[in-house]
Formats: sequence, C-alpha cells, structure tokens
Amino acid sequence: MARQHGVSRTDRNEPKASAAGLWHIIKLAHPKFSLMIPGFLLAISGVILNLFAPKFSGQLINSFSSGHQLNQRLIVIVLMLFVGGAIVSAIGSFLTGVAGEQLVRNLRRIVWDKLVVFKVSYFDQVKSGETTSRLTNDTNQVKTLVANALPGFLTSSIQMVGAVVLMFATDWHLALWIVIAVPITAALVTPVMIFAAKVGHGTQDAMAEFTGSSQETLSEMRLVKSSGAESYVLKHGQSLIDNLFKFGKREAIVDGVIGPIMTLVMMSLFVLILVVGALRVSRGESSMGTLFSFIMYLFQIMPALATVGTFATTFSKTQGATQRLITLLDEPVEDLAAGEDINIEGQTLVANQIDFKYQDDQSILSQVSFEAKPNTVVAFVGPSGGGKSTIFQLLERFYHPTNGEILLGEKSIDTISLKAWRRQIGFVSQDSAIMAGTIRDNLTYGLTGHYSDQQLWDVLEMAYADEFVQAMSDGLDTQVGERGVKVSGGQRQRLAIARAFLRDPKLLMLDEATASLDSESEAMVQKALEKLMKNRTTLVIAHRLSTIVDADQIYFVAHGQITGQGTHQELLATHELYAEYVNEQIVTQ
Repeated sequence: MARQHGVSRTDRNEPKASAAGLWHIIKLAHPKFSLMIPGFLLAISGVILNLFAPKFSGQLINSFSSGHQLNQRLIVIVLMLFVGGAIVSAIGSFLTGVAGEQLVRNLRRIVWDKLVVFKVSYFDQVKSGETTSRLTNDTNQVKTLVANALPGFLTSSIQMVGAVVLMFATDWHLALWIVIAVPITAALVTPVMIFAAKVGHGTQDAMAEFTGSSQETLSEMRLVKSSGAESYVLKHGQSLIDNLFKFGKREAIVDGVIGPIMTLVMMSLFVLILVVGALRVSRGESSMGTLFSFIMYLFQIMPALATVGTFATTFSKTQGATQRLITLLDEPVEDLAAGEDINIEGQTLVANQIDFKYQDDQSILSQVSFEAKPNTVVAFVGPSGGGKSTIFQLLERFYHPTNGEILLGEKSIDTISLKAWRRQIGFVSQDSAIMAGTIRDNLTYGLTGHYSDQQLWDVLEMAYADEFVQAMSDGLDTQVGERGVKVSGGQRQRLAIARAFLRDPKLLMLDEATASLDSESEAMVQKALEKLMKNRTTLVIAHRLSTIVDADQIYFVAHGQITGQGTHQELLATHELYAEYVNEQIVTQ
C-alpha cells in the first residue's frame, strides 16, 4: 500500500537555536585550530600595526608643517606599518580561510555520513532538495561565520576600541565627539540589523523550499510533460520565486537603508572632525598632524563599526542554519553493523502476526502471517493498495512491524546485522532504479569485490541483456543518463536482473517486475526472472497468471490482511475473491 506523504518539515520538533548549539556544531566539525588561532593572531597583529600607522603619519605631517626636512625614519616607519599591516592581515585571512574550508568539509562529511544511514522514514518526510540545502547552504553559512564574520568581528572590535583609545591619547577633545557619535550610530543601525536578521532567516527557509521543489520537478520532467502539467508547474514555481523575491525586496530595503545611514554618519563625523579640528588648529590647541591622524582613525572606525553591526545578521543566519543542522544530526540512523553476520540460505522465513502503521496513521497491515520455505516460490496477490509492497518493505527492514515479528528459522531478523541481511537479498521492482553512470557502474553498484568484464557479460547474458548492451557504442562503459533515461523500461529491468544475478542473493524479492512493460519486453524479462528464481527462496508480488499458478504457496492480501492462502487450485476452490481475481487476469492477458 502506498504511503500518504505530507509531513511538513516545520511540523517536526526542532531545538531552539543557541550559541551553545553553534559551539556544538563547530566542535563536531573539528576545526583546524593550528591554522585558525595563528590566523586570528596574525589578523589582530595586522590591526595593531594599522592602528599605529595614523599616529606616525600625524607626526610625519607635523614635520612637514614645521618646515623641517623630510624625516626619512618616519617615512620608513609609516611605510612599514602600512605594508606590514597589509601583509600580516592577508596571511591571517588566508589561514582562517583555509581553516574555514576545512571546517565546512568536515561538517559536510559528518552530514553526508549521517544522510547515508538515515532511516527510510526520514526521506518519506523531507524533500531531497531541502536535505541538499542543509548539506550545502547551511554548512556554508557556518563556515562564513567561523572563517569570515567572527574574525572580522573580533578584529573590527579591537580596531574600534584601539582607535578610540589612541584618539583619546592624542586629543581627548576631538575624541569626545567620536564617542558621542558611536552610540547614536548604534541606535540608528540596531533596529535595521534586527530586521535584517529576521529577513535572513526567512530567506534561507524560502530558498530551501524553492530548492526542494525545483529539484523534485526537474527530476520528473517526463511526468510533467506527459501529464500536461506545465501550467501548474510554471504557476507553482513562480509563486516560490515570488516568495523569494519578497524576501529579496526586504533585503534590498535593509541594504538600501543601512548604506545611507552609514554614509550619513561617516560624512557627518568627517565634517565634524574637520570643523572642530580646524578650529583647534587655528587656535593653536592642536596640530595638522593630529587632525590628519583623527581623519585616518575615523576611516578605520566606520568600516569596523559596519562590520560589527552586520555580524548580528550573520550570527542570526548561522543560528538558523545551526538549528536545522542539529535537527538533522539528531535524526535516528540505521546501525548497519549491529547484530549477527549469518548465512540465511536454507532457512525458513516466517512472519508471525505482524501489524504495521506509519507513525500515527491508520493501520496498513493487521495480523499478517506467512511462511516461505527454502527454495520455494511464494506469491502475494490481491488488489492494489492491499499492503503487498509494505510487506516487502518490512522484509527489507526499511520499517519495523508495530506488533509481531519476522523470523528466520528460530531467530528474529532484527538480530541479524542489516549489512549481512541486505547483502543476501536481491530485489527487482516494477520500476528498478538505475543510477547515473555506466552500465558497468550499475551492475556492480553496492558490491565491494572486483568483477571482470567476462563476469559482467555472463550475468548480462543470463538476463538476456547482452545483445542490447553489445549494440551500444561503448558497451559496458555506455552512459545510461540520469535515472537511466537512455535505456528503455525493458532494458532497465533486465539490467536490474543482471545486477541481481551478480549479487547471487539467497532471498529474491520481485515486486511486479514485469507490470509496466510491453508484451515483447515482458516476455524477455520473464524468461530472465525464471532463470534467476531457480534454487532460490523467492517472494513475488505477482500479476501474471503463469507466475501465480506456478507458485508453491499463494497469499491473497486485501485491506492489509491475509484473507486466504494455499496453492492455486486450493484458492480457486475456497476463496471467492481469488477466483474473481484470476478470472480478471485471464480476461486482461
């Protein structure tokens, strides 16, 4: 039975964003402190050198105004301070940048390692595009904070404080005007920064939604076109784009307001310093060198003030990203290695009174029991939506029964490691998945051993797939395209069967493997399946009458329950719905 999706990401419980959460994420990523700390120290050293440059520049100006000859010593000092500060700052930025890239690499590895072992239920609830956004955008936001915004905030804070201290040491009368102006600037900028933080958080959420929706649509363009859904897709995409535009306009408002405010403050202070400084110079209370130093300090303070102000926005965005990453990393995962590594060959598979439902949804399976003896064929038949595919998902351990248990011999299959269990299962569905890559890549997908070309051709021959692969220009190295779009449905099924031959499974599961094929392709695939089923325990979700008739045991599944079991002849005689189902198959085949 198909599961009804629709659990919104926002419906899930998410931890509250906090600085502690951010620190937790940073520690998980193991940043390279051997690069980051020297980078910080060098950046701070560059700031200190830049702070002393105006002081000595002022002394150099004073030496000009007093009519003395050029002071070569002061010129050398000023040049060394400017050039040295630039070089040291550049090296510091390089080191913190490399440390930031290393941090985001580690964080993405951690997220990727988690994603690969998430339970299937996670992917039922969250769009792949949203997950991709977490993997790329949110991890990059953490890097931006740690490698760029945080060092910039620290150095800018030191630069502001240092500049103010040196200004007071030089001329406290002029410095007093700067001190008065700073809180006024903060009062003007702070409301804008708070608004910007909210806008940034909303923009990230809107971008994640747009990424998820666009990725889902682009991956199913054939469905879009065959369904004539272009108008709907255009309208839906435009609404998401308009939503992004709405946040973009708000960001434009922030950028449009913050720039003029900073320019206004900068020019006001500049004029103020010039007027007050000129008056003090004319009265002999100060010097031209001092005024020049103050102007230079002013040019250091204003960009630093802007950097400190925008840090709040970056920090808020990173808090949102951190919140989502913590939620992601807290998801339950599959422990592939836990349990025994045993050979399942020759053992009876038994489902004992199993019930199942998705979270709090209605019951999907109720009191389902069946038995599959070694090297027999067990068929599950019945109307669509009865629960047949759900039984297979429980057998693959994508989900666990709500009640009851599935046994292999005397052992619960839960005691067997997932890695060992799935390694011994071969699964061919009605729409077998093909990954982008070559035919060789797809045949060996998930297998760890080395396989020669001859081995691959052997399994292709057994699956009646060798002729069409040989006809392809690059043979085994032919690219099949995204999701196998360059091969037909029948070819894709035969490649999946060849892959199953290569795996040599002990338990074979076929989920209506010929349901969506034309008669010619169905005949070829059916021949390959019959060969694959020999001497294996096989579970089949069947619709072909020949498969049903030849099965050793048949279970009729309707409304999540086993309503009848037996051989073909037994069910014809005792199960009215089965007899009707068989008659329908005779008519349609």
